Amino acid sequence: MIRVVVVDDEALVRSGFRLILNASDAIEVVATATGAEAVATVREHRPDVVLLDIRMPDVDGLAVLRELRAQPDPPVVAMLTTFDTDEYVLTALHSGAAGFLLKDTEPDQLAHLVRSLAAGGVVMSPKASRTLLRGHPGTGPAAEADEEAARVERLTDRERDVLVRVAEGLSNADIGARLHLGTGTVKDHVSAILTKLRVGGRVQAALLAQRAGLLETDRERPGAGR
Repeated sequence: MIRVVVVDDEALVRSGFRLILNASDAIEVVATATGAEAVATVREHRPDVVLLDIRMPDVDGLAVLRELRAQPDPPVVAMLTTFDTDEYVLTALHSGAAGFLLKDTEPDQLAHLVRSLAAGGVVMSPKASRTLLRGHPGTGPAAEADEEAARVERLTDRERDVLVRVAEGLSNADIGARLHLGTGTVKDHVSAILTKLRVGGRVQAALLAQRAGLLETDRERPGAGR
């Protein structure tokens, strides 16, 4: 059973997410909270996944994220946002969030995204991530982009294949099944990727892969996705 805490300043959002997720197999919303209650609620219930509103009137969602990530054995945290151009999202991702999703995510997709988070996957709303990476000033100047591209070029073909699946939000087990590799082998590839790209985690690697255009290249390859 995947244990979830939903943190949002709006009671309607909290109750809606609870209703949707509790109707899904193997997921239980063990508590909901406002921003001011978030840290204490997570400490009490020790969930696997926290869905955290990035903008709340009573407390800064980014501050809550940092407190949660500093806990021993912290939960996976994904940010909730209403805006597909929210300027705080990239800051949250670099602060340890495992992804972000829009509050108007389709109900039938919500449970799938929570399962991906619990399995170690990266969750990024496609519309929002494209908008952020295309237009957000934090994506870096041309010199930085060239340096990132050089790091990507150092990856082997197999490591690029694995990186694409990381950026698609797949867990190590799912990547292994897709590429016919053992989970341990995938874990070794991911470790090598993070080292070569000089990033601190899967989310940063996924963002770099998107900026480098690897996802578009993979879709264009003959037989991609088979």
